[in-house]
Amino acid sequence: MWIAWIEFDLLLGDVHSLKEKRSVVRPIVAEVRKRFDVSVAEVGEMDLHRRARIGASLVSADRAHAVDVLDAVERLVAGRPEVDLLSARRRELHSED
Repeated sequence: MWIAWIEFDLLLGDVHSLKEKRSVVRPIVAEVRKRFDVSVAEVGEMDLHRRARIGASLVSADRAHAVDVLDAVERLVAGRPEVDLLSARRRELHSED
């Protein structure tokens, strides 16, 4: 069994309040969840209105599938015009590690 996750550090565009931040972050989280059937949430930078940290994770029978899904999630998030992807950190662990 493989456990894989990715964490994104995002700079939000023209956002001036936490309410506006939610209107940018929630659709991204919802689209990632719906399209890839992974666990996803805002996981950090909750009190900053121009920054967001989003994490996504999955469990898979083989590493190749997990890597493919994480690659697709990263492409989707990086392609969103309302955010700038500052960094993406990922990790894959085997259950026997």
